[in-house]
Amino acid sequence: MIYMSEVSKVYSNGSVALADITVNIQKGEFVFVVGPSGAGKSTFIKLILREELPTSGRLVVNGRNVIEMPLKDVPYLRRGLGIIFQDYRLLPNKTVYDNVAFAMQVVEAPRREMQKRVHNVLDLVGLRHKVRTYPSELSGGEQQRVAIARAIVNNPVIVIADEPTGNLDPDTSWEIMKVFDTINKAGTTIIMATHDKTVVDAMRKRVIAIEDGRIVRDQVKGVYGYEN
Repeated sequence: MIYMSEVSKVYSNGSVALADITVNIQKGEFVFVVGPSGAGKSTFIKLILREELPTSGRLVVNGRNVIEMPLKDVPYLRRGLGIIFQDYRLLPNKTVYDNVAFAMQVVEAPRREMQKRVHNVLDLVGLRHKVRTYPSELSGGEQQRVAIARAIVNNPVIVIADEPTGNLDPDTSWEIMKVFDTINKAGTTIIMATHDKTVVDAMRKRVIAIEDGRIVRDQVKGVYGYEN
């Protein structure tokens, strides 16, 4: 599903973001990526999304060699990925329905299929009753649920979440994590960068810890391992 072999990323100013990363993430896994701020977690995610290219090494995502991929093929790679951010990134002038449907419009999905899928994923995240609501009328947790629905509406094989509970209170964070757990149990691979110690320690999924650009720990049923 995702394979990195001796991957390094060095920026033009000489800053080493990642150094000799080797990791293999299988289909259907739930993986937390943890570590101090500035450790390299964001670069790790950007490489998977092909927002950045490694300086050296080998990187395969969903069976495709990301490094040798022509630019014209990058959008097709990303169609198999669902991406969720801490700041939601919803379109403020569009309703909940239209925010989720937008992801299907981009891939030119048939209208009837779009209506069915949008309503199905809004059911999954518990927001079917908010289809005509605008983002400014939603709580933070509800906005994140919309962002999750948008990320999964095209049935991605991998969902990548960057600090998805960072702006949420503990109770709301747990509700969001229940949604992620449901998605994962349906077979979707989930990779989540987080500083949420409580969530990581309670869920006991695979944990990859990055410090100073290197993987220092890769645990099955791991814990966060840092003090917040």
